[in-house]
Amino acid sequence: MRRFCSFTIFTAALGAVWTVLFAGVFPGNGKAGTFTTHAETDTFPMPEDTLKIVIAGDIMLHTAQIENCFARYAVSHPGAKAEDSQCYDFSPYFIDLKDCMQAADLCVANMEFTLAGAPFTGYPAFCAPESYADYVAHCGVDVFLTANNHIFDKGPEGAVKTLEVYDRMKDRGIKHTGCFRDRASILSDWPLIVEIKGTKIALLNFSYGTNVNLETEYPKVPDMDREALARAMSRAREKADFIIALPHWGIEYKLNHSANQQEIAEYLVRLGADAIIGSHPHVVQDTTLYDGELSPAGWKRIPVVYSLGNFISNMSATNTQIGLLVTLPVIRYTDKTCLAGEPELELTWCSLPGRLRDSHTTIPVKEYLGRRSEWKDPSDYDKMVQTYQRILEILK
Repeated sequence: MRRFCSFTIFTAALGAVWTVLFAGVFPGNGKAGTFTTHAETDTFPMPEDTLKIVIAGDIMLHTAQIENCFARYAVSHPGAKAEDSQCYDFSPYFIDLKDCMQAADLCVANMEFTLAGAPFTGYPAFCAPESYADYVAHCGVDVFLTANNHIFDKGPEGAVKTLEVYDRMKDRGIKHTGCFRDRASILSDWPLIVEIKGTKIALLNFSYGTNVNLETEYPKVPDMDREALARAMSRAREKADFIIALPHWGIEYKLNHSANQQEIAEYLVRLGADAIIGSHPHVVQDTTLYDGELSPAGWKRIPVVYSLGNFISNMSATNTQIGLLVTLPVIRYTDKTCLAGEPELELTWCSLPGRLRDSHTTIPVKEYLGRRSEWKDPSDYDKMVQTYQRILEILK
């Protein structure tokens, strides 16, 4: 019988030195600040290797982002054309975070747009230049998640074109999952199995639904149908050593998870998920830990991050500029058992043009505390600090 543990977070005075941003963030064995990874026995398997998986939230491209990236490119390229995918400068977006992304053994991100070709558009029907995907991959993302409510914004043809762009990136080691052309691809690639240093990781990406309902069965995004999830989880258990569920779910702009999210999370835990990392609400949501079974390597702890929030966007509404970049350690033991280690949660801030820099840019909050003088518009710094403090209070 699994026990449900509430999430506890410890905060210190602003500017304090922390070993990691959220030290002791996930409680274990009902005792806050601990995360047991092996049984307290005389003999037990020893850690053999630790993989680091980095997961980012919503990567978006609103109209203001499209216009800003083109305008900055056109300054040095007077003949630039807006319909040319290469005429966009995204370089400032992740300049402060790409080292972390590139250093990961596996980096995953939610790509909340289509790549259906010009004209490029923002909300409500997102369509980005192909060069945006190239930039995200250059920054270290290895797997693009496509199960989200915007993947059909340009209809079935737009979704298929998006998958074709991602398919052409496979020779660079880039994979994608979440939207599928046909039944055969769902059966073979849902979940996506990625092998890292001999350890097979299953990534199960699905969405509550899409904004556009297609008249055809395919292309298709798996939803929260429990029987379908059970079948996919069964395939994951057969093929993989560690399973990460990546649902696109929840109520937008709500800082706390919904009853439906909790029900699905508990269902996934019962099916054998090792970690659950969600997206969609555009804000950070509360985080939970479930206790699993005792294995020879130790207690199985299942971290649940209900929503990572936005990684990059043009949103400025309350709480929408703060996001989470999760580093999830996967500890492999000498008996080949794999358990989740204590996740590191890095709070990020998406600054809009004219605030910190001339472009949209996402920064690690803790590294920029106390650097107000660097802002072009110091009110953005003040907003970051206020939001940061508010989110910490909400997550207690």
